[in-house]
Amino acid sequence: MTTVDLTGRVALVTGGAGGIGAAVARRLAKLGAKVAVLDVDAAGAHRVASAVGGIAIAGDVSDPATMPAAVAQVEKELGRLDVVHLNAGIGGGQTGVDDALDVARYRKLVGVNVDHVVYGLCAAVPALRRQGGGKVVITASLAGITAMPTDPLYTLTKHAVVGYARAAGKALAGDNITVSALCPGFVDTLLLGAAKEEFAAASFPLLTPSDVAEAVQSVLAEGGPGEAWIIQPGGKATAYDFRGVPGVGGGQMPPDVVLGRV
Repeated sequence: MTTVDLTGRVALVTGGAGGIGAAVARRLAKLGAKVAVLDVDAAGAHRVASAVGGIAIAGDVSDPATMPAAVAQVEKELGRLDVVHLNAGIGGGQTGVDDALDVARYRKLVGVNVDHVVYGLCAAVPALRRQGGGKVVITASLAGITAMPTDPLYTLTKHAVVGYARAAGKALAGDNITVSALCPGFVDTLLLGAAKEEFAAASFPLLTPSDVAEAVQSVLAEGGPGEAWIIQPGGKATAYDFRGVPGVGGGQMPPDVVLGRV
């Protein structure tokens, strides 16, 4: 793992009240950053922010007004923005294939897992440009690069996030803004719910939030524009090698080809 010096830098972490977000907030503070912790759990955000010497922001990231307001508050109180970890996420809670779809629950899933990423990046880019560039890491999942049949709706949102990060990363590279996705395997957080007991019974190894925070550090230090990094228990964080796709008239297009309008 390559270290990175964030002394004098400012970071914003969404979903920062617990789990991966709290671990990342602690890691970024240890690396020298001032950290803004955003979460719908106001008390949790304040608890983590106090522990790392940062600021707390309460808000629902699925609300389109939350991320622009959060970025404005960060710049006002901390003076700048250099690193953004768009981490907030929730589980599907329904299959979306063989049950009656709870539309409100589905819209909330998409709002937190997908819309918040778009709102967050759009809000952060002007602030990052004012500093001459910056880093954005989006928490996706292995479900963003492979199928998770136990939760198709969650898989849908994480595939969307990976695709968005890959395209946005290329689009913003010229602004010295590096956008990358991080795709962890199963992590020991509250998101696992009752499944945690099944993993334990099967002696299935889980990542810890600290493992993922370490991977975020690796992505900040070494991640390239539009890359998707994976991390599994017992392994090192590494960029995923996407295959190319068939080209016009046969042959193989490279995996990161820029598609123009036809």
